[in-house]
Formats: sequence, C-alpha cells, structure tokens
Amino acid sequence: MNFALILFVLLVLTGLLWFVDRFFARKRRGPGDVAPWWVEYGASFFPVILVVFGLRSFVVEPFKIPSGSMIPTLLVGDFILVSKWTYGIRLPVVNKKIIEVGQPQRGDVMVFRYPVDPSLDYIKRVVGLPGDKVEYIDKQLRINGEKVAMEQTDNYLHPDRLYFSPQYVEKLGEVSHSILIEKEAPAFVSQVMNFPYRENCTYTSGGVSCVVPQGHYFVMGDNRDASSDSRVWGFVPDANIVGKAFFIWFNFNDMKRIGSFH
Repeated sequence: MNFALILFVLLVLTGLLWFVDRFFARKRRGPGDVAPWWVEYGASFFPVILVVFGLRSFVVEPFKIPSGSMIPTLLVGDFILVSKWTYGIRLPVVNKKIIEVGQPQRGDVMVFRYPVDPSLDYIKRVVGLPGDKVEYIDKQLRINGEKVAMEQTDNYLHPDRLYFSPQYVEKLGEVSHSILIEKEAPAFVSQVMNFPYRENCTYTSGGVSCVVPQGHYFVMGDNRDASSDSRVWGFVPDANIVGKAFFIWFNFNDMKRIGSFH
C-alpha cells in the first residue's frame, strides 16, 4: 500500500470539494440551506489533510522498525521519525529530488525504497559513498583500504530471546555506534542476488569487496550477521532515498527508548 499516493488522492479530492464549495456552491445555496454532508465533511477535512501531507512529504515521516537488522541501535517495534529534507527536497509520490540540500554521510541511518521492490521501505546504516571501495572480509570492515576502528564492549542481551551476542563499538566517519557480530556465523555472503553493478563486487569465502558506483550507496545493518543489505541485494540509488532517521518517538514495550540515536 502506497500511503503517500493515497494521501495525495485524498488531498486532491477534498481540495476540489473545498474549492467548489468555497467559490461556487455557497453562492447558490439559499439562506439557511445546509450543504450536503459529503461536501461539508470533504471540504472541512481538506486543511487537515493538507497539513499532514505537507509535513509528511517535506519535513518528517513516521516509520516503524519491522525487523531486527538494526539491533542494537533500533529494535523491532521502535517508532522513529525520518527527516525528509536532510538529503534534499523531493516531490511527493514520485520521490524526485528538486532541491539539493545535503548528501548521505558514512554512519547515517537512512530510510530508502528497497531496490528490489520499491514499494517497500528499508532502513540501514550508510557505509560506503559513491566511489568508495568497501570491503567486509572476515567480519572486518575496510573503506578505501583503511580498517574501520572497532572495539569490543559488553555483550548484548537480546531481551526477547535471552541470549547474548558479542557487541562492538564501530566508528564510521564522525559517528560511533554499536554493532553485533556473531563469531559462529560464516563470513561468506549467501544468497547473493543479481543486482545492477554486480560486476563491481567480488565475493570470496571470507566476505565481499565492492566499489560503489556514482549516484549509489552501500548500506549495512548494525546486526551484521542478521541483515540482508548491500552485500546481498546491491547498492541503493540516490533516487530511492527517503530520508535520515534521527529520533525514536515511541515503543510500546519500552518507553525509555524514546529519544535520539546514532
């Protein structure tokens, strides 16, 4: 379901009802005549839908975390806010950029339309920028030949499964964030898809090495061994970007999670 398209259709319909009622129908009604219910309700909903559509399209959009690929940064059930203008102003529905504002940076948590099925929204961390050489070999990340700093911390307890995972703090650009790496999980990438610019990647038993094409980004989940990401289905085109995730505004199971995150 394309909620943006549904909201746009409602905006157009209620806007037409408001316009017709405001400039034509009211003048033809006699004193004391009541407008038909469908005109009254449609016209009155127009300002509300206009505000919601404007905020959701150009300022912030709510998003619910559907999977555990971003644990421990984001948990299943987190409701987050996504900035729609950080990476440029885009036309609603078609998602075409019309005003350049900024570009994704390494370490950003980004929401985008899944390249394999653009009707789905995905969320991952930006690892590689256009032109970067990204290597993830034997559970170690390297960018342009330089090892990304990583330090082990206290193990992470999965509250829903009651087991521990090795936890590390990784620094991408200016962002320090936590990641999970399962030592027992194989290093090779399984079930690799045939994606655009697949020739830019080399797969071995130890992992993957890719050169990010221009206009694209390489993204990974913080739960490294439980994330289907650019290692599997390829690069994220700039045209698919939705926005930058920056705030948890609700979680039914843990109110303490409300706040900003890295």
